[in-house]
Amino acid sequence: MFFYKKVKKLDMWDIALTKLAVAFGVIFLLAIWPVAMNWVKSVNPWYFFVVAIGAAIRPLYRFFKQ
Repeated sequence: MFFYKKVKKLDMWDIALTKLAVAFGVIFLLAIWPVAMNWVKSVNPWYFFVVAIGAAIRPLYRFFKQ
């Protein structure tokens, strides 16, 4: 319950900046770790697209449910 009370205090900007920080953190890790970048380059980009859509289904469903 403690976690949910803290999350409710966040506004749109806090969530957007958190997402931006995670995105740039991943890009940074890919830039400094060549093995990870080689793996990303070797995987078909459509797999990443399918995972992105799959991960977005539940939040979008809960958002537009009502």
